Order: sequence, then C-alpha cells, then structure tokens
Amino acid sequence: MADASRPTPDVPLVAAEDLGVVFQGSQGQITALDTLSLNIRKGEFVSVVGPSGCGKSTLIRVFSGLLAPTRGRALLKGEPITRPRGDVGIVFQQANLLPWKTVLDNVLVPSRALGRDIGPAREKALELLRLVGLEKFRDNYPSELSGGMQQRVGIARGLAHDPDLLLMDEPFSALDTMTRDHMSIELQRIWMATHKTALFITHSITEAVFLSDRIVVMSARPGRIVKEVSIDLPRPRTVETLADPRFAAYCAELRALFEELVHFD
Repeated sequence: MADASRPTPDVPLVAAEDLGVVFQGSQGQITALDTLSLNIRKGEFVSVVGPSGCGKSTLIRVFSGLLAPTRGRALLKGEPITRPRGDVGIVFQQANLLPWKTVLDNVLVPSRALGRDIGPAREKALELLRLVGLEKFRDNYPSELSGGMQQRVGIARGLAHDPDLLLMDEPFSALDTMTRDHMSIELQRIWMATHKTALFITHSITEAVFLSDRIVVMSARPGRIVKEVSIDLPRPRTVETLADPRFAAYCAELRALFEELVHFD
C-alpha cells in the first residue's frame, strides 16, 4: 500500500538509459554494466540486489557522478549526470567520519564543501541530528559512538545539503545483525520523514524487502537487470512485518531467483 503523503509523479526523477561501463583490467577489458535501463520515481525507495561483483557499486558511482559510463547515460531531473552534484547525497558502506571533527561538524562537511551559508546549514544539521536521535551527541567525536550511531551520522551527513537523490552503498553491511535490523527501522523512519528518493544497495534480501517500494535484481557480471519486484506491504513496516506471510513470500521469490542466477552462472 503506497504512502499517500509521498509524491509519486509519473516522470522519473532518476533514470539510466542503456547504461554500459567497461573497465580496463590487467587481463583485458571487464564489462561491469551492460545495457542497463532503470527509472526511479520521486519519493520512491528502490533497492538493488545481485551477486557479488555484478556492478551494484559501479551503478552507485555512475549516479553519483564519480564515474562516467562507457555507453548510455544517467539522468537526474532529465539532465545528464556528468560530475558530482550538490543535489545528490551519498551514504557509504563505512561511515567515513573525520575523527578530528565533532558529530555536528561531520554533518556540516558537505555544506561547507558546497559553500553553503553556515548559519542555515548549522540549523539544518541540528534538525537532522534530532531526526536521527543524536542531538545530545552533537559535540562528541566519532570514536565515542557505536557503529550504528556512526552510520546514523553518515545518513544525516548525506541529507545535510537537502539532496533530491540519496544513494546508499551497503551502509549497514559492517554492523552486527541486531544493530542492522534496528537501523533498517530507523532508516525507514528517516526516509518517511524526509520523502527523499533513495537508491539502496544491499546483499540482504530481507533488508531489501523490508525497506523498499521496489527491488531491482541484477545478474552476475556483466550486470544487467533481470527482474524488478514491487513490494506491496503497508508502511510503516515494523518487527511484526517480518512475520507477515506476504513478507516471507517476497523473500522466497527473490531467493528462488538468486538460485536460478547462481545455477545459470
């Protein structure tokens, strides 16, 4: 069931058109992505899953403007993505916080880099720290935080400059299972509060089903989209959602698809 409070116009906010990425390796050319096309609507949460090495992180790099495609193009609001942009936020696999800066100053890093007025940027950063439950830790240093808390700072930093698109590259993979489950609930809450368009990379099928409006399944290298699965579960999703037979059915469908991909490979 769609959340009526989130805008979902027909025109995609983000798109990949016939995307291809080829790297030059020591043994010759490596095709990471091949003829990949994808549309993401404004306010949609889309997860990408696939075998290791299928090009999920390469796709994130293209959408972030850090990597130019070999063929095709990536678009944001109808404009080609050719460089890093201020309307894209990124949350990495590791929080990558600057250890000599406080929590607040870490959240302010993108705003300072973009030359934003520090007064309003600071108010926005404090608002985000309240949203992620870390307002009381604003003057702490990263070494004083748990792994989950550091990733919440990373999410706040990714949202600090109010991007249209939030890219997340396996942000919870280094966390223990219990913290990871808690962070999924927290991320859903933050996403529902901010209405951001999100592209989320994960190896976890349950994580993808819990968080997503839609899941994109990629093949082994060269990465192509082999299936898209729409997740029709009401929000907000809770711990009880994990026991919903529909949740189990989605997970089973995706696991069966993965078994086919591995067998085919």
